[in-house]
Amino acid sequence: ENFLQKTSAPFSTHLYDDFISPDTLNLSSFTKLMKKLQEMHPEASRDKIVDALLQVRKANKGVLNGLSISSIVERTSVIL
Repeated sequence: ENFLQKTSAPFSTHLYDDFISPDTLNLSSFTKLMKKLQEMHPEASRDKIVDALLQVRKANKGVLNGLSISSIVERTSVIL
């Protein structure tokens, strides 16, 4: 009956589905974040960047909500 249910961002890999949810980071922000981190750390694979982002999220009580993009980039860079 309710066709307007919340869904996670449309990624085919379950790791990304687990990482991205409507409550933590929207797709546009994730794309900007990944682009910035890939530019800063060209040696790091996409998976390594996502793993580092997951560590940042875990260290922040399981959410990225409330952190600025620059703060997330800084914390992720320390891990990378």
